[in-house]
Amino acid sequence: MRVLSVVLVSCLFFFSCDTVSVYEKITRFPAFKWETSNKPTFNFTIKDTNSLYNIYIVVRHEDAYHFNNLWLNVTTKAPGTAPINQQLELVLANNGRGWLGSGLDDIFTHRVRITQAPVKLKQGEYQFTLQQTMRENPLESVLDAGIRVEKAIP
Repeated sequence: MRVLSVVLVSCLFFFSCDTVSVYEKITRFPAFKWETSNKPTFNFTIKDTNSLYNIYIVVRHEDAYHFNNLWLNVTTKAPGTAPINQQLELVLANNGRGWLGSGLDDIFTHRVRITQAPVKLKQGEYQFTLQQTMRENPLESVLDAGIRVEKAIP
């Protein structure tokens, strides 16, 4: 039985190593409500300019969240450039089929990649700011949101 456990853990480790996390941080929202005025900001530094990266927005919500999507204004400040503002729609559910993210009890986590393909990043400090732009304010049943940066392994 012990040998089987070691083999299973080794397999999980081997097959889960297709990316390397560089940065992940989330901001929790008081009372599980995301106010439009609450604009979490995330800063990270890139040193390795030879690698390719995937960038994700991470959102956790309760099953009670009553939209299939989440609209965000995402402001990105890269080294040596002016801030860039984008409006993004994160699709969180299939109509009638349920949530797309992973769930545990009534909490669902979504990692939505916002880069279409792995990208090269310049050396230096990056800043991402998230603002929810849904019609509901505050946006209820949202626990937290954040940014995840992973090194893509070819």
